[in-house]
Amino acid sequence: MFNQLKEDINIVFDRDPAARSMFEVVTTYPGFHAILLHRMNHYLWRANFKFMARFLSYFSRWFTGIEIHPGAVIGKRFFIDHGMGIVIGETAVIGDDCTLYHGVTLGGTSWKKGKRHPSLGNGVVVGAGAKVLGPIDIGDEARIGSNAVVIRTVPAGATVIGIPGRIVNTDIAKPTPEQEAMAKKIGFDAYGAVQDMPDPVAVAINGMLEHIHLMDVEMEKMCREIKSLGGRVQVNAVEEICSEPVDDGTGPRCQEKQD
Repeated sequence: MFNQLKEDINIVFDRDPAARSMFEVVTTYPGFHAILLHRMNHYLWRANFKFMARFLSYFSRWFTGIEIHPGAVIGKRFFIDHGMGIVIGETAVIGDDCTLYHGVTLGGTSWKKGKRHPSLGNGVVVGAGAKVLGPIDIGDEARIGSNAVVIRTVPAGATVIGIPGRIVNTDIAKPTPEQEAMAKKIGFDAYGAVQDMPDPVAVAINGMLEHIHLMDVEMEKMCREIKSLGGRVQVNAVEEICSEPVDDGTGPRCQEKQD
C-alpha cells in the first residue's frame, strides 16, 4: 500500500513540471486526492460495502471536482492533471501509466447493466475535454486529442482527434510546393494546424489541390497544341482563381499583379 502511495506521489513529479515538493503534492493536488480516495473506495466496493463506497466517492467528488465510480478499476501510476470535471464510470478499466486531463469523460452509451464503459490500455493519454464512450478498447500508448469524441476501438499507438474521433497518421508527407501554391491561390491556409497532428480533412484537400494543379498543367498543354494546329482558344473562358477578389463595378475579379 505504501509503495503504491509513493508511486502516486512520484508520478506527479514525472508528469507535472509545476510540482515543487512532496508537501505541495499531498496538500494541493486534487488529482492525487481523488486517486487516493478512489483506491480506498474501490477496496470497500470489492468488500461489498457498496453504500459506504458510493457515499465516500460522493464526498470525493465534492472535495476534488473529480467523479470516479468506486467500481472502476485503475492501474498503477495513474495521473490526473488539473482534474476538474473528470468523470469515470463504474465499469471503466484504466491500465498502468495513464494520464487524464481536465474535463475527460469515460462514459457509457447504454442503460443496460454489464460492461458499458471504455477500457484503457497502458500508457494512454487522454486530452482535456475528450469523451471516450461505450465498451470500447483504447490500445496501449494511444493518444486521444483534446475535445475528441471516441466511440470506436482505437489500436495501440494511434492518435485520435476530432468529432467523431478519427485516427490520424503522424508520418504524413508535407504538402508539395505545387499544393502550397494552389492553396495560397484559393485562400486555403490549414497547413500550420497539421504539423504535429495532421487532420484527414486537410489530407483530402491536399489531394484535391494536387489534382487541380495537374489539370491546370494538362489544360495549358492542350491549349498550346490546339494553337499550334491553327485552332482558336478563348484564353479568358476560365476565370482566374484568387483568394481575395475585388469588385470594380463590373463584377468581382482578381487584383492585377504589380511588378
